[in-house]
Amino acid sequence: MKTLVFNPFSGAAGDMILACALDIGADKQAVKELVEASAPVSMDIREVVKEGIKALDVRMKVPENEHVRTYPEIVDLVKAAKLPPQLEASTLSIFLKMAEAEAAVHGQPDLEMLHFHEVGQSDALADVIGSSAALHSLNCDSVYCTPINVGSGTIECAHGTLPVPAPATLEILRKGKLYFRGGSVNKELLTPTGAAILSHFAKPVETFPQGKAIAIGYGAGDADLPGPNVLQGVLLEPDSHLISDIIEVLETNADDVSGEVLGNLFEELLSMGARDVAIMPVTMKKGRPAHIIKVIAKPEDSAKLSRKIIVETGSLGVRVMPARHRLMAARNIEMIKIELEGQEFETAVKVARDSEGVLLNISAEFEDCKRVARTTGLPVKEVMRRAEEVAWKLFS
Repeated sequence: MKTLVFNPFSGAAGDMILACALDIGADKQAVKELVEASAPVSMDIREVVKEGIKALDVRMKVPENEHVRTYPEIVDLVKAAKLPPQLEASTLSIFLKMAEAEAAVHGQPDLEMLHFHEVGQSDALADVIGSSAALHSLNCDSVYCTPINVGSGTIECAHGTLPVPAPATLEILRKGKLYFRGGSVNKELLTPTGAAILSHFAKPVETFPQGKAIAIGYGAGDADLPGPNVLQGVLLEPDSHLISDIIEVLETNADDVSGEVLGNLFEELLSMGARDVAIMPVTMKKGRPAHIIKVIAKPEDSAKLSRKIIVETGSLGVRVMPARHRLMAARNIEMIKIELEGQEFETAVKVARDSEGVLLNISAEFEDCKRVARTTGLPVKEVMRRAEEVAWKLFS
């Protein structure tokens, strides 16, 4: 199992991601040949030193006086390149992310009419195709990205003077749910192309997952900065075959709240996206009976779930405790058929596997089994046992 972690402490651009993937171990010659066959560019790869850090630098020589392409023209160019299906899908998805971001920012709902400016040139096309090819060739089981340094200040572009991060870049970060931060350097460090590539391939993490480093790569940026202008990538062998996940635990104490209100809150929180909810009776100061409400949530859901808890219980605050890199099994819901009392029933089971596909556990869905138990007259625990028995034979 391999995990790739991008650490954009000095931002990221398409050429930096491509160079980083090549430096980690992607086949330089194969990627170069594919890029040059797919876009009107000449690709140059060389080693450079950026403030004491040795890195790969990728430069694209492009035709002079290129016209501004529309989004449909980019799509046609990608399809005309006859890329392998997986690579074509990734490339089109990345350009769609950029197109949707530009459309949202400029209020242009019709993508057919959308003109790409900075990201519609041949070098951007080559960077996206090359980065996608290189990352697919590394054959990683997962890709993560730590918080991105986006820089600060303003930039000059086709639409005038814009703040950093540029509006389209910020929209891509929002939709991709990537963590980012401003930097002390008065420069744009994250480009829309870089943001879109990372958004497509990587999941956000606040810190490095636990594991052993297999390979390290650095992709050089163009500008000379006070620090090393490189994108760091680390290929890891995780310590576990379980899947890394990021959660937050929300917790508050609630007194003077009825059981009916707590029961309703339980259902409301689950319907709003809470991963799990637990409500435990406790004794507070002066012997008052109360409850601790504990919720497991994705970080992006914490604010709305906390507000719901406060509104429903009258609590004055909710404690938020980050639980980084919870390890969990991959879970799929599968439908099976079981025969009971001369009848055939369909019921769902939850199948848990690790990242290498090893079966860890099977559990029957209670509501389905309760329905079958009512029909057959059998105890629900017997229906669950029979369903899990069938499932183990099917999925082992």
